[in-house]
Amino acid sequence: MDTNFSPAAISSVVLLAAALSTSTAFLEPYDLLYDNAVQAFYNSDYHNVVRYMEGALSSYAEVRRTRVRCRLTCQDQHPFDETFMDLRFSDAVLQRAACMNRCIEEKLGSQSVHKVSEDVLQDFHRRIPYNYLQLAYQKLKQPDKAAAAAHTYFQANPEHVEMGQNLEQYKDLQGVMEEHFVDREARPHQRSFAAAVKLYNSGDYEAAIGLFEEALTEYYKADVECRALCHWPQRFEGYDYLRYRYSLYEVISDHFTQVLHCEHECVRDLANRPGRLSPMENYLPLHYDYLQFAYFQGELEEALQCALTYLLFHEGEESLMDNVDYYREELGHDSKPREEAAWYLRRHKQELELLLIGSKTMGVEFTEGVRGPLVYDSVQLVQNSAALNGTQRVLLDHVMSEEECSDLRHLAVTMAGDGYRGRMSPHTPNEKFEGATVLKTLQHGFEGRVPMRSARLFYDISERARRIIESYFLLNSTLHFSYTHLVCRTAITGQQDHRNDLSHPIHADNCLLDPDANECWKEPPAYTYRDYSALLYLNGDFEGGEFIFTEMDAKTVTASVKPRCGRMVGFSSGGENPHGVKAVTSGQRCAVALWFTLDPLFRELERLQADEVIQALDTQSVWGQGLNINPKDEL
Repeated sequence: MDTNFSPAAISSVVLLAAALSTSTAFLEPYDLLYDNAVQAFYNSDYHNVVRYMEGALSSYAEVRRTRVRCRLTCQDQHPFDETFMDLRFSDAVLQRAACMNRCIEEKLGSQSVHKVSEDVLQDFHRRIPYNYLQLAYQKLKQPDKAAAAAHTYFQANPEHVEMGQNLEQYKDLQGVMEEHFVDREARPHQRSFAAAVKLYNSGDYEAAIGLFEEALTEYYKADVECRALCHWPQRFEGYDYLRYRYSLYEVISDHFTQVLHCEHECVRDLANRPGRLSPMENYLPLHYDYLQFAYFQGELEEALQCALTYLLFHEGEESLMDNVDYYREELGHDSKPREEAAWYLRRHKQELELLLIGSKTMGVEFTEGVRGPLVYDSVQLVQNSAALNGTQRVLLDHVMSEEECSDLRHLAVTMAGDGYRGRMSPHTPNEKFEGATVLKTLQHGFEGRVPMRSARLFYDISERARRIIESYFLLNSTLHFSYTHLVCRTAITGQQDHRNDLSHPIHADNCLLDPDANECWKEPPAYTYRDYSALLYLNGDFEGGEFIFTEMDAKTVTASVKPRCGRMVGFSSGGENPHGVKAVTSGQRCAVALWFTLDPLFRELERLQADEVIQALDTQSVWGQGLNINPKDEL
């Protein structure tokens, strides 16, 4: 067994020593407190809004702390044997599970078995309680606390225009000072790192060193906590529990596969800032990079050690090698990298590689240097962001087979005249525009107006596209459907001469494009909650109809995509990706258009209904009997 220094072990001891004896047996469930606070808000009872909401936030934090402590305790008490012998491993798994349940029940009392809904969990993740708090504190004439709550909410919701305006107003209020604008949910490792960077940039290297070292300590501690929280019942996405008939060892294997996936995401989570879709690349190594320059001002021994530590992450990086040679020459001896970083890298190298960049540049912004798997063996990468001259873009082929394209195109033609009744396009009078949603096609399938097999294929293909986009762009949370549309654009005969319009004008999907101001305003009526978009093409036997990316000026074309069966273009939905469709001058262009959101509150309602229909169909298939369903009632 490796007996080297373990930051996990050190952090575990620190965590276990901290307030384990604190009794939380009478801790009230935070979702009930949250509900009471919301009710008080709508009753204009602002004193109770503050009372219940602050209590809910405190309870939520205490539940998390308790789970971390209990899981770390039980992991230490019931380690997995290195041999992983069947009986010994299973015994350790069961004992650890019993230990965690017993510990959490002892610390939390009845709340240990209290189940909190996914919607409430999402509200706390999105910091919704702080929106209520800032309004309540505002009504109670406590602008300093209102400013803190507003700032905390705005950090995770920077697109919230009204909150941004509120913050500007707070700055002008008497009694509100700069130090009141604090992020109450800021994670210690990120707070220390951000403060250290400011001090470094101001030339206060000694103070910066202290905060960078503090940030590193907090980072390794946060990593231990994140991984401990992964040891919990996992959701098996895509599994049908009615058909799940595996043995104990297969169930354990599946569970720990999910746990490992969760732990794999911890590196991304720790580098992700609130309100951002993508983590900071090179986040952990940057600490050592800043430190070696800060220590260079007077402590060459430490500077050499930090430079060598950075090289653990970026072996052979030329500029750092030059620095190392200089330090060695000045000191007259060599040194070794820091052991905590070496230990961490040995265990999490693959995870870290997803967030490392090839060169040393402090303060880098996100660029697509890596990509996730394409999930399906047949799918082929054609062009990445660089080849498409942009960011967060991808072009893929063979997402669908020729047979599937033909089936869906036939479905689109069959549905024509229903969804949009063959009207002219809303974007040009020179094309017809016909489309249908997943739920509409399933309804027609129930009624026998289209083959149910084709309607189910539409549903399955859209899910296939979602999984590919979620995986390729390495998203660290679930991507939800915002809208799904099977759509055909048909050139109107006799109206194609001398066309100078577009089939779909240049636009962005989640903001209002303003070419003159070189801006994209993220405000209504734009679908501001949309995060990623995809177009999956069914055919290429038409003239015109190329998909194009442009600059913000809506004129300069940066990339052009010619549709064909099974080809999919995916991209982030913001102002970084203005796009449109050139005129379809002959024939019919068909595609599945998909928009996605990371916010579950904006999930497509029809998609949720379609999920229920599919579940009913699958259940019927499992049990081999008909269900007493009136399709129209269900839909």
